[in-house]
Amino acid sequence: IDFAREKHGVPAKVVSVEYDPNRSAWITLLHYADGEKRYILAPVELKVGDVVEAGENAEPRPGNALPLRKIPVGSFIHNLELTPGSGGKIARAAGTAAQLLGREEDRAVVRLPSGEVRLFRVECMATIGRVSNPDHKNIRHGKAGRSRHLGRRPRVRGVAMNAVDHPHGGGEGRTGEGGPPKSIWGWLTKGGRKTRKKRKPSDSLILKRRK
Repeated sequence: IDFAREKHGVPAKVVSVEYDPNRSAWITLLHYADGEKRYILAPVELKVGDVVEAGENAEPRPGNALPLRKIPVGSFIHNLELTPGSGGKIARAAGTAAQLLGREEDRAVVRLPSGEVRLFRVECMATIGRVSNPDHKNIRHGKAGRSRHLGRRPRVRGVAMNAVDHPHGGGEGRTGEGGPPKSIWGWLTKGGRKTRKKRKPSDSLILKRRK
């Protein structure tokens, strides 16, 4: 998949929208005017026969990739780069989108799908539109076997175990955790065991934490 969209100024025609077993979104096959073929993430509004382009001079319409300084404020975007030239990292799952809230000098203010508001360099590339397959979140597997086919094994609750196997285990009859919820190793699991490193360099870029 072409997350970088570095073929600037070369128009490409959408030939097909396809299923990809490696991700939740659909993918689109592009035939570029110079003969090259590449796959990209398919936005919701993109159809077979449409023409897309990447670069500073591209129009801000679904499927086109532009730097943040060229994207209209308020637009929904996906496949957003964390640093210029690194390739899209943010908002790539099915149905997700970030929103460009504004610009301040050489920084752009973007609301991420998690609700976090963060600063990005205006040179970072992003693709216009929302990622395809928004109904992915509504899928119901319907039977245990379908989860097994996906490689997900059964998850036994701690309160159903013996005391030797889990901090929630044991007790006469049906009982609760008997205290704050813990992991199998005894760590507190709810109420905020923070895993993010303290004094991370990117902390200064985060204007509002995710909910």
